[in-house]
Amino acid sequence: MKQVSAICVYCGSSNRVDPVYLETAKQVGSLLAEQKIRLIFGGGGVGLMGAVADAVLDGDGEVIGVMPQFLEDIEVAHERVTELVVVDSMHTRKQKMFDLSDAFLVLPGGYGTLDEMVEIITWKQLHRHDKPVLIVNVAGYWNPFLRLIDSIIENRFARPKDGELFTVLSNIEEILPALARAPEPTLHTALSGI
Repeated sequence: MKQVSAICVYCGSSNRVDPVYLETAKQVGSLLAEQKIRLIFGGGGVGLMGAVADAVLDGDGEVIGVMPQFLEDIEVAHERVTELVVVDSMHTRKQKMFDLSDAFLVLPGGYGTLDEMVEIITWKQLHRHDKPVLIVNVAGYWNPFLRLIDSIIENRFARPKDGELFTVLSNIEEILPALARAPEPTLHTALSGI
């Protein structure tokens, strides 16, 4: 795959988590800054979201946050982002994050992260895009999700090849090699209407 200029990172906004998750988010941010890869994320200033954004910014990288107005009103938006894009809805947020990104990286998170990850995989299954989707399985966090995917395939609610819609990584050192191995995206389908 050609040089990736922007990666969307999906991750949690909780600080009350195992420090290994926060440390991984910081390492991801440092990696993106070193590689001059723009961070696209949900715009929050706390939890893994805040940690990854802080690390990119501390490394003189570029950070674009995308947040719906109602969340900006009730959550703490990251104050140092390069740009904060405020949109009208969660659906618009997902579309904007998709449009700005060359690839997607999933770190541990809660319901919102799970929602974003499953949706971007579903869009890929439906041939709405063919951008890389990488899941960093920090300390086995995503093992229950991966077992569910196996069950979905075993019970024929998805095809065996649908297990290849994303790549599972065990650590951040595998991110750049996985991106280098990813085929060049060829689908340029607009996601409007999904």
